[in-house]
Amino acid sequence: MNIAIFKIANKLITGEGATEQLLQETKRLNIKKPLIVTDEILQKVGIIDQIQSKMKGVSFGVYTGVKPEPEIALVEECTSIFREGKYDGLIAVGGGSAIDIAKSVSAYANFKGSIDELFGTDLVPEKGAPIIAIPTTAGTGSEVTNIAILSDKEAQLKKGIASDHILPDTAIVAPEMTLTMPKSVTAASGIDALVHAIEAYISVNASPITDALALGAMKLIAKNLPKAYANPNHLKAREDMATASLMAGMAFGNAGVGAVHALAYPLGGRYHIAHGVSNALLLPYVMEWNKISCVERFRDIAQALGENVWGLSDSEAADRAVEAMRRLCEAVDIPKGMRTFNVPKEAIPLMAEDASKIDRLLKNNPRVFSVQEIEKIYNSAY
Repeated sequence: MNIAIFKIANKLITGEGATEQLLQETKRLNIKKPLIVTDEILQKVGIIDQIQSKMKGVSFGVYTGVKPEPEIALVEECTSIFREGKYDGLIAVGGGSAIDIAKSVSAYANFKGSIDELFGTDLVPEKGAPIIAIPTTAGTGSEVTNIAILSDKEAQLKKGIASDHILPDTAIVAPEMTLTMPKSVTAASGIDALVHAIEAYISVNASPITDALALGAMKLIAKNLPKAYANPNHLKAREDMATASLMAGMAFGNAGVGAVHALAYPLGGRYHIAHGVSNALLLPYVMEWNKISCVERFRDIAQALGENVWGLSDSEAADRAVEAMRRLCEAVDIPKGMRTFNVPKEAIPLMAEDASKIDRLLKNNPRVFSVQEIEKIYNSAY
């Protein structure tokens, strides 16, 4: 029997003006004193003022220590503030980093052991403080997934907490929240969402539900990412990208991601390359290797990305999918090659060893990779 289990945030609120529902949601979740988890930039550009204006009559605190590719120490810092302030809920405002820190704090705040004991699958013993997630980027999909990714500075690795107990209680996805994204973040987060959709579609755990979401996300991204990149104030393109990110998040949150993410983690952990950029650097090369395992699915990807594959063989259509992906990355100025980020070539064998151990992700991939094959992919992407 092929059994598929589908999990998302408890409640989704989407569309322009969706943040007007924030106060109602805090009441529904019985949050009396929330802690807003965000970063200094969003506070400076006025996003947090907008959020605060929706919460009249509510006592709350604000933590602005979120950084890109967040380290474990930030979770410990935010957890201390959460405990000492006797907060009873979390409102994450930001990209995947803010949402992942809020998820981690929810898991860790009432936990008696070390945070290291929570890394892995289903190791969070109970549901913690309720979480409301308000994304300000269109890419991570973290607002609807049960995973939080953190950087272990000492080990120079990315580590994940995967548990249904950290699924956000409410996801509020409002396109106007993404208008402040710089062009580089628009590009990287948009390609990140595309990676989520593609990897979910070719995952060994794909289901008819995740397939529909993944293909729908690909179509929206192919049409709207260039528009949002070219004109940051194009609200319709922003709304479609926010929807695509949400759909891709629901797809990969259930089907999982694969080798692209596994190979990207050492780049982020060791060289602090932004998650979306490291995924984009590797996607075309991993796609080349994955083609042989599911050419029919690659044909579907090519069509979703706007390619005319009529009259082509499955193999030829699969090549078109990779070409379309490369062109989209070029259109939004994604940097090419790991050497651009001063990654030393002699580090590749060690990165391949690290990536080969990320079984949580590699087991979802349609092709099984050896350490030597992972090295070859890194060398191609260099």
